[in-house]
Amino acid sequence: MRTNDLMARLTAAAGALGDLDVSAWPEDTLKDQLGELSAALVALDTQLTRVADEVRARGLRIEEPVSA
Repeated sequence: MRTNDLMARLTAAAGALGDLDVSAWPEDTLKDQLGELSAALVALDTQLTRVADEVRARGLRIEEPVSA
C-alpha cells in the first residue's frame, strides 16, 4: 500500500476515535461493549507504540502539533 493511502487511513482512524463518545453511552451498553472496547484500545495502543518506537529508533522525534 502506498504511503499516502496509509496516512489517509491513519487520519481516518484518528477521526473515528474523535467521534467516539462513551460518556454518551447508556451504562448497560458500555458494560456490554467493555470487553470489545478494551481489546480495541489495547490493540491501538500496541500499534501506536510500535510505530512511535520505530520513528524514534531512526533518531527522529514525535512532536505534538502547536495549536494556532
